[in-house]
Amino acid sequence: MKQIEVVAAIIRKGDKIFATQRGYGEWKDWWEFPGGKMEAGETPEEALKREIREELSTEISVDEFLCTVEYDYPKFHLTMHCYLCSLLTEALHLNEHEAAKWLSKEKLDSVKWLPADLEVVEKIKELK
Repeated sequence: MKQIEVVAAIIRKGDKIFATQRGYGEWKDWWEFPGGKMEAGETPEEALKREIREELSTEISVDEFLCTVEYDYPKFHLTMHCYLCSLLTEALHLNEHEAAKWLSKEKLDSVKWLPADLEVVEKIKELK
């Protein structure tokens, strides 16, 4: 089975978490945490900063490792390294996603998360 390794940014602002909606592909309209594939020679932190620049035209601080999710999708195995992050600049521009929301912990279940992201949502709910 094909293996894909990605990084995801759990961007926090106050008590809210940033979620993005996919605008393309097989999982169009499902929600996820922004991020993407690591490139050869990159650390997870470097990959996250690059991906967020590409996807959201903003700069982040990678604050703390949250978890690694291993998930089998029908066509590939996903390894997703998730980090708690904060914005260094306020401006966010959706370059790849069709929508985005700032969600409180109580509202995290109000969107249709990608299967691998559900495990991350549960971890976020456990945070103080």
